[in-house]
Amino acid sequence: MSFVAVVPVRAGSKGLPGKNTRLLAGIPLYRHSIDAALAAGASRVIVSTDISEILFAKLPDRVYVLSRPLELTGDSVAMAPVLLHAISEACIEGAIVILQATSPLRSASDIEAALSVYASGEHDLVMSVTQADSGVLKWGFLDKNRFRPIADPSYCFSNRQSLPIVVRPNGAVYVMNAEWFQARGTFVTNRIGVIEMSPERSKDIDTLIDFEICEVFLRQLS
Repeated sequence: MSFVAVVPVRAGSKGLPGKNTRLLAGIPLYRHSIDAALAAGASRVIVSTDISEILFAKLPDRVYVLSRPLELTGDSVAMAPVLLHAISEACIEGAIVILQATSPLRSASDIEAALSVYASGEHDLVMSVTQADSGVLKWGFLDKNRFRPIADPSYCFSNRQSLPIVVRPNGAVYVMNAEWFQARGTFVTNRIGVIEMSPERSKDIDTLIDFEICEVFLRQLS
């Protein structure tokens, strides 16, 4: 399936300043996502950024850097307006894959797997997930002095071993149709397909410790 990849890369990380351009296993962090997109066969890779080092970097063929406007650079800015800007400015049509720079352990095969699920036509959105602690099914919300379960109330009193498997989005891969997203302006839908990634490869870099863990993992693969 032909697709365009979008790699959002923002400056101003608080957990690890400069992380997106910091060298991970010998290359800048953001380049891992670009390389994975190209290896998976992206027709174009659009890097949306406000980092000057990337804006003027020499990048491979089919990779284009899009300068992100000031109003889309704050740490409180959601992904939706950033993606809408990229779709409009880069004239993206058809299948679009979002690859966050902070998920460097995602591979080309993960992208291909997500595209394969998306190609079935059964889903509006396909995203990568990883298994999480099923114990969250025992949790609930506070409603004044009442407990409101987040799921089936019976889970609150079940043995952990008998609880259903729970997964969480790991932020590594998202696939959708550009026109679908542009018309809606939101990722929210009841038709979400998934691919599962191992917890080890689902690491999202936020701190120096996260960075070092990913470095060790990549060194072991080389």
